[in-house]
Amino acid sequence: MSQPHQHLSPDALYPFDARGVAKRFRHAAIFGALDALQPGETMRFCNDHDPLPLLAQLQARYGDRVAIEYRRREPGEIVIDFMVQ
Repeated sequence: MSQPHQHLSPDALYPFDARGVAKRFRHAAIFGALDALQPGETMRFCNDHDPLPLLAQLQARYGDRVAIEYRRREPGEIVIDFMVQ
């Protein structure tokens, strides 16, 4: 029997750098990471391009349960907070 994941970040902010994940696994890894978060927790997503198709998928899958806020939006460096409601 597996033990529940312990959310240990004192600020409830968890980094996710998509640049280190193979493209064919990237969206599944992102969905898995978001599914593991509890209300009030945030995943800080980093990528090298603006993930507009991903954002549409997140909206369709989570609706208002995940808020999306850009922290940095520059060529080659995108940082977005996904906040679980």
